[in-house]
Amino acid sequence: MSEEFPGYRGQALRFLKKAGAEIGDVIRVTKDGEKWEGILIPRSEIGDEKHIIIKLKSGYNVGVRIESTTRIEKVGKGIKPAFTPPSLPKQKAGLPKVAIVSTGGTIASRVDYRTGGVRPALSASDLYSVVPELSEIAVVDTEILFSVYSENIASKHWIETAKTVTEHIKKGVAGIVVAHGTDTLGYTAAALSFALQNLPVPVIMVASQRSADRPSSDAATNLLGAVKAAAAAPFAEVVVAMHETVSDESIVFHRGSKVRKCHTSRRDTFKSINTSPLARMEDDKITMLIKSYGKRDPSRKLNLKPDFDDRVALLKFHPDLNPQIIDWYVEKGYRGIILEGTGLGHVGNYCFSAIQRAIEKDVVVAMTSQCIWGRLDMNVYDQGRDLLAMGVLSLEDMLPETALVKLMWVLGQTTNTEEAKRLLTENIANEISPRTLHEKVGY
Repeated sequence: MSEEFPGYRGQALRFLKKAGAEIGDVIRVTKDGEKWEGILIPRSEIGDEKHIIIKLKSGYNVGVRIESTTRIEKVGKGIKPAFTPPSLPKQKAGLPKVAIVSTGGTIASRVDYRTGGVRPALSASDLYSVVPELSEIAVVDTEILFSVYSENIASKHWIETAKTVTEHIKKGVAGIVVAHGTDTLGYTAAALSFALQNLPVPVIMVASQRSADRPSSDAATNLLGAVKAAAAAPFAEVVVAMHETVSDESIVFHRGSKVRKCHTSRRDTFKSINTSPLARMEDDKITMLIKSYGKRDPSRKLNLKPDFDDRVALLKFHPDLNPQIIDWYVEKGYRGIILEGTGLGHVGNYCFSAIQRAIEKDVVVAMTSQCIWGRLDMNVYDQGRDLLAMGVLSLEDMLPETALVKLMWVLGQTTNTEEAKRLLTENIANEISPRTLHEKVGY
């Protein structure tokens, strides 16, 4: 495959070279008495070697299969496709200052025609330049912290993100927006919820399911909602700003410790679990949906606690789970295990001995549920009571992902096992709902 002809090889590449055509050139393809004229564009590298792709004047792309009778002519010299962001709009004086910190993800990505997928490409500054409406909301400062897909984000990135947010808050911004990929957004949102305590201003995490150059992209709408909340929302918490439904009518703000990605591709993939979203923005108006929340107070002093211990495992119970996996974590020096049990908080009794050995080795073992909605009650059945008796902690309605992050954070604050258990079961960042609400679930 040629670097000058990304995605092309074999027969198609030979025909293009014979015609003297390059990516970006205007070409005319004649086949079976029909003609197509347009710009030669790159194609996916996993495609076959018998098709070329041209962009017609209508804007649509068409693929033409190359056969022995196909004729390709170069009609005009073109410009190789490349993304050049527009210049930054003029910022208005007197507006609130908001920092946009970019870590990567789809909201900071563009289509990569080499693979047919998306790749990190847009900087935080690009995000601002391609959504000029932001200049009507705030004076925006931008920073690229990372440029990675969210599946590559780890606790070391949480630490740097928390420290960077803190530095911007010290500069007196009205709020922070953190652009992030959707896949592990819930983990990072939970991490910041614990690491950034006593927040004076909002920290709004934002993402998109579809890259900014797709017609159905949710990037601009989500970003506008995030910056609006960072500049003017009455709350001061870590939240996730995403579409409430598949339409562009409203953005909701989910608490970072209670949010989960629930769909692979829908724009309203994020849902608040066992609680209501914190707030909603509709027609540029922000409405609070929860009465009790951390209120904006720029005079409040932020308490930064960014330390995490990565020696924590999240173990999903399933039939025939090998208990030796638990023993392996203990042997490798892990300090905590979050069990994602069934129903009200159960695992097979054939795992009990391994769990007991872990607890005797001062490993913190706690229980969450595989069910998305509802809360634990380990007193209902005898096996649940047996687990409680041996020292497994019930984490009520805490999400497994949040529980993992919280235990990593707790063990970053203390080396004392009993203190770690106390902190893990204490409601620090609204990660435990005082009661479980009956709610409509699903889509």
